[in-house]
Amino acid sequence: MVDTPSATHRADSAEPDCGCAPTAAEKRRLFPTLTRRGALGLAAVGIVGLGAVAAPAISPAFAVTYPDWDDVERARQNEADKAAEVTRIQGLIASLQAEVERTQQVAEQRADEFYEAQQAFFDAAQRAEQLQSQADEQSQIAIDAAEKAGRLAAQLYRDGGDDTSLELFFSGSAAGADDLLARLGQMDKLLERNQDVYADAVTARDAAQSLSDQAEVARTERDRLQQIAEEKMVAAQQAADEAQAALDAQTEHLATLEAQLEALQDETAKTLAAYQAGVEARRKAEEERKRREAEQRRREAEEAAKRAAASGSSGGGSSGGSSSSSGGGSGGGGSVGGSGWARPSSGWRTSGYGPRTVQCGSSYCSSGYHYGVDLAAGCGAGIYAASAGTVTYAGYNGGYGNYIRIDHGGGIGTGYAHIRPGGIFVGYGQRVSAGQLIASEGNTGNSFGCHLHYETYVNGYPTNPINFMAARGISV
Repeated sequence: MVDTPSATHRADSAEPDCGCAPTAAEKRRLFPTLTRRGALGLAAVGIVGLGAVAAPAISPAFAVTYPDWDDVERARQNEADKAAEVTRIQGLIASLQAEVERTQQVAEQRADEFYEAQQAFFDAAQRAEQLQSQADEQSQIAIDAAEKAGRLAAQLYRDGGDDTSLELFFSGSAAGADDLLARLGQMDKLLERNQDVYADAVTARDAAQSLSDQAEVARTERDRLQQIAEEKMVAAQQAADEAQAALDAQTEHLATLEAQLEALQDETAKTLAAYQAGVEARRKAEEERKRREAEQRRREAEEAAKRAAASGSSGGGSSGGSSSSSGGGSGGGGSVGGSGWARPSSGWRTSGYGPRTVQCGSSYCSSGYHYGVDLAAGCGAGIYAASAGTVTYAGYNGGYGNYIRIDHGGGIGTGYAHIRPGGIFVGYGQRVSAGQLIASEGNTGNSFGCHLHYETYVNGYPTNPINFMAARGISV
């Protein structure tokens, strides 16, 4: 369950058809598939998607020259040089930490901006679709009323509205005055009904035109907000990359700097080789930690695959159901169907797509509209790519917590939210295959418990994943 801004009703369709089908230009507005180098290159000249984004400044940490052990040895021979080198190294250590903190703050800010822009775009897209749907409804009412008016006019003509009938009124055909008055009264009633129906048709036509005009304005706003969301997504990914680079720089240099500082400040006769050995020991310990983490991910993948296979043999479930109610099937997580699509989780559907009851926690409330489906298999359970594609975002994303977005080509995309800390197993620009393990289930962002919040996009716009996946032979 994700906390997204509340919105009004949206039609549940496998492929959204709001009466305003996107143009070829709109279809190209889907977040572009770019390599890391390509995205950064575009950003460097200020062109990203539909707008311009200034490339972030390169961190000073990347241009720093770090002391080597020969520098430390020379500084140890002179007290003045030693003091200067101590000050220098202390400054480098402080700058590394400051750079990590700065870039992490910027990354979090950019991610929050991306989330807010993304939700504003989703709401605007829904608003445009709703207005167009209402315009189409009023247009149909106008057409129906006009046809009814035509039928009444024909009846009026048959019942005395032509010259022949009028001649009969005045040639003694009427049985008497009462009969003639009755005929004239019937004509008056038909005429009055026809005027009312005509007025209804005109009213519906005018309403349809007004709503169509509003829908056009809403689509313009939707496109503007989509451009902003695309720009914010690229900026957020760049900020996340810079934060990771700063963290990597700290990891690479901090242990050596601290050992060098200790060597300079130590008054004993301990040799530099002993300090260097300590650095090497810490490096090996870090490699072992990473190896264990990789092994843990491998075991998680195997366990998730086993659970998926077990659930798939007894799973199934409905592909339909109310958009706002719980239910749905489980099982088959990662298993690729004949369509080339896979269920992104083996979990049960705990929340559907569309309007829902607002829930509040200690720090926030959920929205009244849900742009995806929630699938709960348990904390740490596997999350799988629903189809082959390219990762266009991997990182923190505001209320979505840790989030992955995949571009599958042809205007189709998918999103995966609330991934656990350290649970993103793919990177920006990476190609993934259908059913590939890409993450593990968590509770990050605006979430009330471990689950996968899964979204499907058509030309950038969210659509009902239940119907979308059912059209591809997958039940969620």
